[in-house]
Amino acid sequence: MDGRAASLTITDKIPHLIEEGIEPVVLSAVTGKKDTRFYHRQILPWGPAGLRFDLRHLIAQKYGRGLFYRLTTGPVSIILSPLILIERLIIGLQSQWSWTPAAIFWGYIAIKKFDPELIYSTGGAYSAHWAGIWLKRITKKPWIAEIHDPMVFPGTVPKTRNLKFWAKLEGMICREANFAWWFTDQAMLSAKRRHPELGDKGKVILPGAEPPIVTAEYKRDPQYIHIGHFGSLSNVRTLKGFAQAFLKLKEESLDIANHFKIECYGGHIDTNAKKFITENQLEKYFIDIGRLEYDPKTKKSGREQIQIKMQEMDYLLIIHGDTEDCVEYIPSKFYDYLWAKRPIFAIINKNQQFKNLLSKYKSLISNATDINSIVEKLNEIYINWNEKKEVNINELPISTSNATNQIIEYVNHEIN
Repeated sequence: MDGRAASLTITDKIPHLIEEGIEPVVLSAVTGKKDTRFYHRQILPWGPAGLRFDLRHLIAQKYGRGLFYRLTTGPVSIILSPLILIERLIIGLQSQWSWTPAAIFWGYIAIKKFDPELIYSTGGAYSAHWAGIWLKRITKKPWIAEIHDPMVFPGTVPKTRNLKFWAKLEGMICREANFAWWFTDQAMLSAKRRHPELGDKGKVILPGAEPPIVTAEYKRDPQYIHIGHFGSLSNVRTLKGFAQAFLKLKEESLDIANHFKIECYGGHIDTNAKKFITENQLEKYFIDIGRLEYDPKTKKSGREQIQIKMQEMDYLLIIHGDTEDCVEYIPSKFYDYLWAKRPIFAIINKNQQFKNLLSKYKSLISNATDINSIVEKLNEIYINWNEKKEVNINELPISTSNATNQIIEYVNHEIN
């Protein structure tokens, strides 16, 4: 799916795997584009809630979200609603669970047909790992797992059926995978502390990102400082703290504030931040652009347009969040930012590994829980811009090929 981090993390590895003589056999959801370079089966989930979600996406993808979308998705929702209610009462898991039985069914057929050397589950969606476990049990093939997001939140006891299942699934991965890897040190260490049987099978591999498809030249705007945020925002990963700091900067120096433009691409500004921005009349500073789709005039994809915009920014903004799980994740957009070769301004929370990486790439770093530290860095950005100081970033970015090579090395060591 164009622009979706969980999708790009695996999609970008494919060319590197092929270069190493590895032939993928891919099972995925129907919500992305079908690959024509190898066997790729797109699978609909077998549960009503998952089916409704995927059908809505398919219809929107093919026909847009206009009249046809409303005429078709409405009746589908009505028909499936009683079944969805029953599913929630009996199963009590997120809708993605129902992709698992479909993946097991088609995965077994694919394994019998192609006789692959191993099974590789990646997500994102926990349903892929659940399918991986069962396919290993049924076929006795080695299985490796790439865990994108922590499955148990730090400092919490799972209470809902869904969260309890995530915790149980994490244990199954730690026991049954031939090796598994996480994207941060703390995520792997936390899983290992909960499940010591993971032992040396647990690894940390930074996912990295691909070099930009297109390049653009940075040009200093003599009037404005352009700070770009790329990616999704939510009420958990919210722009509100940054907006509060910006309001303080504006109250302290209107002249400095008037030189800033904060441009948000990808996801829209989250609800809490948007409300704060509106209430405090900051709309002229915060530009909510949202997702960029394929442009028929320039023939550039949304991803290509985003890469150009990144390279044109004065600073690239990272909002890490302020919840406990920040210690166990690094926003995937960080790796794309490195390829843009523009200075990063990161507002982070409780993650020393992330802080060390940011420092290595000469980033400005503020504490998500300290508004004054954000104001301080905004002033520093203004001084650098006003004095025409250019930050040169000479460290090599972290690439997808780095991650792929590590995976292949671990497979050869752990399995062969």
